[in-house]
Amino acid sequence: MRSSRIFGFVVLLLTVRWVYGFEDLNVTEVSYVEGYGYGVSANPLMVGLTLIQGAAAKGAVCLDGTLPGYHLHRGYGSGARSWLIQLEGGGWCNTIRNCVYRKTTRRGSSTYMEKQIPFTGILSNKAEENPDFFNWNRVKVRYCDGASFSGDSQDEVAKLYFQGQRIWLAAMEDLMSKGMRYANQALLSGCSAGGLASILHCDEFRELFPRTTKVKCLSDAGLFLDAVDVSGGRTLRNMYGGVVSLQGVQKNLPSTCLNHLDPTSCFFPQNLIANIQTPLFLLNAAYDAWQLQASLAPPSADPHGYWRGCKLNHAQCTASQIQFLQGFRNQMLNAIKGFSMSRKNGLFINSCFAHCQTERQDTWFADDSPLIGNKGIAQSVGDWYFDRAGVRAIDCEYPCDKTCHNLVFK
Repeated sequence: MRSSRIFGFVVLLLTVRWVYGFEDLNVTEVSYVEGYGYGVSANPLMVGLTLIQGAAAKGAVCLDGTLPGYHLHRGYGSGARSWLIQLEGGGWCNTIRNCVYRKTTRRGSSTYMEKQIPFTGILSNKAEENPDFFNWNRVKVRYCDGASFSGDSQDEVAKLYFQGQRIWLAAMEDLMSKGMRYANQALLSGCSAGGLASILHCDEFRELFPRTTKVKCLSDAGLFLDAVDVSGGRTLRNMYGGVVSLQGVQKNLPSTCLNHLDPTSCFFPQNLIANIQTPLFLLNAAYDAWQLQASLAPPSADPHGYWRGCKLNHAQCTASQIQFLQGFRNQMLNAIKGFSMSRKNGLFINSCFAHCQTERQDTWFADDSPLIGNKGIAQSVGDWYFDRAGVRAIDCEYPCDKTCHNLVFK
């Protein structure tokens, strides 16, 4: 595969970051490093960072108190009144210590954010790379709060501002003032922690617009499961518990969930998707590479490194490890059963070892993009958004899919 050389570099970043503890693998370096020059995107459009000037007055600041921001590329022609919002991913921070570390990175401070980023995949401005959304107003909202844009708290002693919900509101208000209020169609998307955020904020996004506006949401690699890890523990649940309590997330979680479940459970998308009123599309790899590395088989659950080879390259997984991963896939399919019954919703669950497939050109729309049946991701999302066809695509189980762009770490 063309991109295998870059994968080695990506994983180097991932493995080095284990030194700082679990939270830093959450930084989906995968999507960022791989955003450059991927697939058919030879010269990606570079888009500058806009800081939200009025945000501080509303208390809408990054972890370190700096202004939040976004990258906006204007639409034109038939897309002039269409808006695509992409919420950036990059894990979470669940303790004072790892939030203090995070505020020295682009995930917690706009001081460290790239001044320009490439728009590829669903953000591309080229019709041949992004046939349905290339001429829309396309926005990447930067992620600097560490709780999927949903916290509302602060820690005076550590000088940490957990204001994800306010950042979300300030970004939306700023974009509305820049023409989004006149949208006749809008799509809220996000990848990884941003994919979770697009689920959490989906109905709020719908409420920004009049009923006549076509509004839908897309979550890419955001279906984080409340799953048991390889040691029988609940690594991700414990981590989410820390995020929710530290960052004051509870007050921003939907009452439809809190009425019958605890706040940590209501941060898991499997407990939210059934109650979302706005049409929602779930795109996920059945063997999500991030969940395998950080939730199912993190070093804490695998002290002897039995899973190390399997995590780096699925071809090194033993039969019993594959069996464990098939159980994870089954759990994912059970979690979406009720959701998939609604005709308004869409699904693309491919049996790949991947993570974040909308932002990368090679997985979004290229000559060799992943397929289910004979349809790729970009066409599936477009068919669903524009009501050209219902899309409920669920792949056969590994190893049947030969079109996957599996992440292989060196």
